[in-house]
Order: sequence, then structure tokens, then C-alpha cells
Amino acid sequence: MSQHPFLNRQALSLRPDPSRVIVRSFKPATEPRDLNPTDKTRANHIVDRVLSLDADAAASQLADVLENFQGRHRNLLRVFETRAEEMEGALAEHAAFTQVQRQLIGAYFLNEYSFEASALFNPSIVAHPDQSDTPKGSLRFVLSLRAVGEGHVSSLTFRSGVIAADGTVSVDSAARLASSPKIVDPVYDLEKDDIEVAFQADEDISERVIFPVTASQSNGIEDARFVEFREGSRRTYYATYTAYSGRAIRSELIETSDFVSFRLSVLNGSAARNKGMALFPRKIGGKYAMIARQDNENVYLIYSDDLYTWDGGQAILKPQFPWEFVQIGNCGSPIELDEGWLLLTHGVGPVRKYSIGAALLDKNDPSKVIGRLREPLLRPDPSEREGYVPNVVYTCGAMRHNDKIIFPYAVSDTFSNFATIEIAALMKAMGG
Repeated sequence: MSQHPFLNRQALSLRPDPSRVIVRSFKPATEPRDLNPTDKTRANHIVDRVLSLDADAAASQLADVLENFQGRHRNLLRVFETRAEEMEGALAEHAAFTQVQRQLIGAYFLNEYSFEASALFNPSIVAHPDQSDTPKGSLRFVLSLRAVGEGHVSSLTFRSGVIAADGTVSVDSAARLASSPKIVDPVYDLEKDDIEVAFQADEDISERVIFPVTASQSNGIEDARFVEFREGSRRTYYATYTAYSGRAIRSELIETSDFVSFRLSVLNGSAARNKGMALFPRKIGGKYAMIARQDNENVYLIYSDDLYTWDGGQAILKPQFPWEFVQIGNCGSPIELDEGWLLLTHGVGPVRKYSIGAALLDKNDPSKVIGRLREPLLRPDPSEREGYVPNVVYTCGAMRHNDKIIFPYAVSDTFSNFATIEIAALMKAMGG
């Protein structure tokens, strides 16, 4: 049950849908060529087999592929052609191809991936850049979510929705189709610090899936914490996230102004070597400010003149209450209120139970903690204990709307729910 009377769980949940798929490049394992350098790779063998089909057989096979997959993806023939273009190295050893042969070859080097088959969790929420036609007193939002599919690979997906004047949340239905973005610079280095990707502007936001691109992200783009950052009249959406290679993690940053094109950049410095960084929504004292957890235990405040370099920091919150004795960390970017900066936190207690708490930081000097909940704001209730990782509630970012805090939260690393908080009552409970 809710731990505080001012917190209201909404009757709304977002669950993973294994029917939503994207296409990914399929690369057959190559055989060693050391014994005979003239041996062809498996890719060449596949191409040879396609070329052995006569024109009618090739056209029939392509038609069969389209009949099976056409309704599951946009512009499927163009997707096949693009994949063939990526394989020019393997195709160069062969004679000229017909268009049908190229499209069919492209199809053989793709596979479907159900990007949210296992989980849809760790959400964050920001105001949508387009508020046109939104009812008076309401707010359209963008919700980011961590999606997990086969092999426990995490990607970033989105939903849109509306917060009504009374705080009721509704989420738009997800599009049936989904797609990965185009890499803006097709000649890129997998270890490059900056990669720019872009979607088609006419795609619904729920179609857009940012799948790992670089080697450092190869096993996941995890726990994006989006924030609407304002500097003068300029509005930019940033998200810190964890890039996971399967062996190592590092903190990276997403930047977008429209949720159509995105730049992904590495964060540098001693404070960027761990998970859980979250950017303040504006500069403080002329500097960028970040909440972090570089020691796996405490919450730190860091300042920087450079958005991409973060060093040092000051511990401002340490485990104090039994429900957070193992560790604490942030649950998204601080939210600016009249009373100060509201920081949602997570705490880990007995039997690795995750709960969500709250603290209030001084608006001019966020190193000063002026309020803190002694008991969790939200902890797993009996219906929220079971899942991929039991006994966990977690959020990557909330937002203010009128007199309420709207925050989506994940349940046991499996699906996502929503809750709302009355700001005045929360301030009273924290002594703010």
C-alpha cells in the first residue's frame, strides 16, 4: 500500500509487448581463412546461393519474404536495399546484381529483434516539445523507457501521453510498427565519442527505438534520465544513461531538441565512471550541476564548466534510515519547486529491497539538505514484488504539473506504473 496519504498510484501500467519488433543486421559467423586465403566467407556462400536462383525463383522467394514480413516493418524493400549497400565488401567479388537479387540478399542478412520482449521499465518523463492542441490545463509529455529483449540487451524507447488538469495520466497507444534510427554519418567509428542518429519525422514517437550503436553500448543503453534543460530561451532535452559493453560500463549523454534526431556522447572525468548521474534542469551559479553516485553508496553533487567532463564532487546524502542502509542513489534529475530542489532517491534495504524516497535541497546551494523523508515515499506493495528482479520499485525521472508531482516508476524490472504526489503535503512531510 502507499506509504503516505498524499501519494496516489494510478490504475495504469505499461507492460512489455513481444510483438513489437525491429530489424537488425545479421552477421553469420565467419570461418577461419588462415589455411587458404582464397576461401570465401560464409557471407559469400550465401550470396552465391542466392545468385544460383533463376530470375523467376528469385522473384518468387522475394515475394514470399514480403508476404511474411511486409506488415511488420515500414519500407521493407528499402530496408533490404540498405542492408545490401552495407555489404558492398562481400558483394564486390560477384558479378552485377539485379534489383531483386540485391533486395533478396539484403533480406538474408537481417533478423527481427523483439526489443521489449522481456521488460519495459525504468521510465523518465518530460514535457513534450509540441503542446499544440493540448486541452487547457493539461500537459502533453514524452515518456522514455528501458526496453529489454533477447540476450538482456537494453534499448531506449518512447511513449507520449497527456496529464489532465486534475493530474490524471493517460498514455497514447503504442504504434504497431517500430524502427531504429539512421546513423547520420554512415562512415563512423564504433569507438567514436559522438554519434548522431535520426528517425523519420513522420514516424510516431512510439515507433522510435534507439538501439545500441557503438561498442561501448553493445549490451545496452540503460536507465536514461531525461530532463528539459533551459538556458535563456533555448530548450534542450538531455538524458544521462549507462552504456554497457558486456564487460564495462560508462556514463554517456543524449541530446535532442525534437526527439527525432539525437546526439550520443561519452561523459568524461572521475565522477562519470559509475551509474546514476542526473543533470539539473538549469545552470546553478553559472555552472552545470549533476547528481551522481561515484562510490556506489552515497549521493554526490558535482559542478562543471563543461557539460561533458565531471570530476570530484561532494557527498550530500548518505544512508541514514534502515530502508537505505545498503546504498542510496538518485531517481532522476532534481525538480525545481518554490521551496527548493526536490530530489527523488532510491534506497536499498534488507533482502535487497529497493524503495523510493525524497529529499529537498536548497535552491541556491543544493549541497544543503533542508528536508528528507524518514520513511519511503514508495515501496513495493504485495502486487509489485514479483518480476524479473523481485522487490524493486524505481524511477528515472518525474516532473511537476500544477500542484502535483507526476512520476512513472518501474516494478521489479518488468513493467511500469504511474503515481502522483501532492506537493504541499510532501513539503509538509519533509519539513520544507
